[in-house]
Amino acid sequence: MKNLLNRLLVIPVLALPLTSTYSQTLPQPPLISVSGSAEVRVAPDEIHLSFAVDTRNENLEQAKRENDEIVSKSLVFLKNSGVNEKDVQTDFISIQPNYEYGSSSPKAARYIVRKSIEVKLHKIKVFEGILTGLLTNGVNEVYGIEFRTTELRKHRDEARAMAIRAAREKADALSSELKVKRGKVYSINENDSGGYWGGNFRGGPSQNIGLNAAGASVEDGALAVGQISVSASVNVSFLIE
Repeated sequence: MKNLLNRLLVIPVLALPLTSTYSQTLPQPPLISVSGSAEVRVAPDEIHLSFAVDTRNENLEQAKRENDEIVSKSLVFLKNSGVNEKDVQTDFISIQPNYEYGSSSPKAARYIVRKSIEVKLHKIKVFEGILTGLLTNGVNEVYGIEFRTTELRKHRDEARAMAIRAAREKADALSSELKVKRGKVYSINENDSGGYWGGNFRGGPSQNIGLNAAGASVEDGALAVGQISVSASVNVSFLIE
């Protein structure tokens, strides 16, 4: 019985060095870590326009009626201008009382009715006419204009491939100067951005590779659409052989 207890007590002591060995972090192999980035410039072929109708009146029903009339006129204008119904969508509707606080019991001085609508335009050249027509028909707030490309996936793939080539070229240049051989990829992560701009929205920062994917800027009357940026960046670590 005494010998059996001695053997049982020895087991944890022997297990400790094995557990400690497996818990140690394996050393990282020698690496060359680089980054690569690229930007593709492309002319937009789609516009997302967001506008609202804001009406205010002491009478709630009157405020709603005025709002409905202006929205209806705007929707008829869009339809007559060739905008497909599936490209027009009501974003939100709000009714808010505006209170007077001068007396002991606050009361609604007027009511604010607001309807927001989003429109997708597939022809850049009609944008100015659509915007002017909406304002003429009573729209009193335009809060979002985004120029986009419908081929975002294509241009992002192109920018990503260029960024990877840039990273590989940097790694080769470093390897050559250090008199070592670049091996296989050890790790990689990427980030892409852009594909639209409007208001405060714009594609990513300037990159170290640029490509004009669509030729000259698009201009229509007083509107100079220019180009939007689709960018990608990668961080790559290569093994050193």
